[in-house]
Amino acid sequence: MKQLLSYIYPVTKKINSEYSGTLEITWYNGKKHLNSKNANYSYGSLQRILKYGLEKIELSKINSILVLGMGGGSVIQTLRTDFNYNNTIEAVELDPVIIDIAKSEFGIEENQHLKIHCADAFNFVEDNIKVFDLIIIDLYIDLSVPDKFLSTAFWDHVLTSKSSKGTLLFNASVKEFDLDKVKTLVSYLRTKVYKVDVYEKVNNTNTVIITSSL
Repeated sequence: MKQLLSYIYPVTKKINSEYSGTLEITWYNGKKHLNSKNANYSYGSLQRILKYGLEKIELSKINSILVLGMGGGSVIQTLRTDFNYNNTIEAVELDPVIIDIAKSEFGIEENQHLKIHCADAFNFVEDNIKVFDLIIIDLYIDLSVPDKFLSTAFWDHVLTSKSSKGTLLFNASVKEFDLDKVKTLVSYLRTKVYKVDVYEKVNNTNTVIITSSL
């Protein structure tokens, strides 16, 4: 019924989170989205932005993926359904409320090919000893990427977690005052002898950064 009604007007359920504030699960035009107060978290514009980036990566050569910032799991759904990616995915999400939403509302739960870590992404990569062929970085609180995820310390750990021929896909900020920090990060990554491609205003909002080995 909610799905049918959503073609007439949005149907929304609100859930409070210690980390993310008020979250909204909204049926709109027959599709369910997860939103924060000001931003789409999963299954809307965010899903289209990450799909744009994934289309530029040779996923046939990717044997393992790490997702930093799982949200409702839309990128996992995209990988499985749009790209037929069936290899191992590990996902990191700080907010246990969002992990519960991903499971109960969107069917994203652990199985033999998906491991979900409830952890801070900075701490996770700091302690991580595994390497991944693709690391997707999608770390937001509402509209902003927290400063620690734009720091060279964080990215040094991310680079250590990447396999020698691996790729990074970063969904960067939508806020204008964060753009200088993103440019500084791009310059830093280029000093690490990686090919860095920057795609601005993807879906008329975000910057997408893709790095790969030269």
